[in-house]
Amino acid sequence: MNPFLQETLLHWTAVGVYALAAILFTHALLWDHPARVRWARGVAALGLLPHGAALVIRWIEVGHGPYMLKYEVLSSNAWIAILMLLIVLWRRPSWAGLALVVLPVAILMVGLGLLTSPEARDLPPTLRSTWLIFHIFFTKLAVGAFLLAFSAAVLLLRKLKGATSRFLERFPAAEVLDASMIRFVGFGFVFWSTTIIAGAIWAHQSWGRYWGWDPIETWSLVTWLCFGTLLHLRLFYRLGSRSTAWLTIGCFGVSILTAFIFPFLVPSLHAAYFQ
Repeated sequence: MNPFLQETLLHWTAVGVYALAAILFTHALLWDHPARVRWARGVAALGLLPHGAALVIRWIEVGHGPYMLKYEVLSSNAWIAILMLLIVLWRRPSWAGLALVVLPVAILMVGLGLLTSPEARDLPPTLRSTWLIFHIFFTKLAVGAFLLAFSAAVLLLRKLKGATSRFLERFPAAEVLDASMIRFVGFGFVFWSTTIIAGAIWAHQSWGRYWGWDPIETWSLVTWLCFGTLLHLRLFYRLGSRSTAWLTIGCFGVSILTAFIFPFLVPSLHAAYFQ
């Protein structure tokens, strides 16, 4: 079978399995069936297998990791986001409602990737660097952590507003959500800092300079400053839970612009590889 057809079929299989997992999570949470949450986690984990196989086939076929085209970038981001979700749910089963945010976003990313141009492309010399692998890997980890922080912030705001429902009752108290949100932001900030450092070393190898104020470099710095300011305000000025949650949502929006929107729309050295 043609490798492209194989990976396409595997991707659509993964989308179907993730959709089933989302349905199971929704049913389990709205109708209060804890046992079915375990089923839903198992189904989501099962979806990682065809999804991962599609990425491996792609990697073997084109000879480089999934970081060149929109198709590859969106798919690999979705895979890591779901893996991080399952790790969190393994440690914190009561956070199952996060799946209702992460799974639809992941399904959307895979679907959008499949609708873009998937043709193979040779790896340019500037991308043949171990530091680029670190740069991409930690970017994906950071965005995954920020997505979890965003989800916790939304739930926290609902709790602080006094909203009540069987769905919200399945989550920890507002104080626990608040603490977890900050932890996710902290993890994401460390990963994003590593992303910038690895990217600077890669830039020096590729273009002979550590920093060139490329638009994506500038927005990466803006994102880092946004989350750094958020952590500074919270840790040193005791910013309240509600304000922290709103700032987390705003910072998450900036990170999404930096990682997913501007590289595809703004002319830059980074964008040249994603067109």
